[in-house]
Amino acid sequence: MAGVGETEEPEEFRQALAGWRAAVLRPEIVLEEMARPRGLAPYSAAFTAEVALGEDEDELAGGRIVLLHDPAGHEAWEGTFRVVTMTRAELEPELAMDPLLPEVGWTWLTESLYAVGATYRAPSGTVSRSTSQGFGGLSGQIARTEIEIRASWTPADDELSPHLLAWTELLCTCAGLPPVTAGEGVVAIPRRPSRPGS
Repeated sequence: MAGVGETEEPEEFRQALAGWRAAVLRPEIVLEEMARPRGLAPYSAAFTAEVALGEDEDELAGGRIVLLHDPAGHEAWEGTFRVVTMTRAELEPELAMDPLLPEVGWTWLTESLYAVGATYRAPSGTVSRSTSQGFGGLSGQIARTEIEIRASWTPADDELSPHLLAWTELLCTCAGLPPVTAGEGVVAIPRRPSRPGS
């Protein structure tokens, strides 16, 4: 049943959740636990995260991640755990107009998983972009273009903390921050400038 008490949760789920809560993340990441979704799986946990360079800075990227667990297994998942994520970020107009952006966005996800050694199976998801332009009383508003990556996958190993780390690295990539292991030849995408008055 959804929303069961902590003491009734399976040990493997408790351990996975404890690992996520104790994960050491990049300083740009602000992670907060949120109310657990109901009806998606017998056991679940959810977190929101945002990327910001300081308290007075705009949010560069944000999203949510959900950990689902069904001890009996789930045929569509091909396992007993499932990670479900949503990631969004504002992009530079030049990058947003790239016809290959959806493929690039999906590659950001798979490369983030690979970089931390998070093995997975049964991935699925969508990458979309949207542009907003102000009119009337909002005609002075600068046009904004956002990317949104919705994805889910099944961890193929017993250690689940790398999957959280991979998702937060995806957030940083979407925000235009370089990888923590960036070296020679690694180029970050351009970070959008702060909007006037922010």
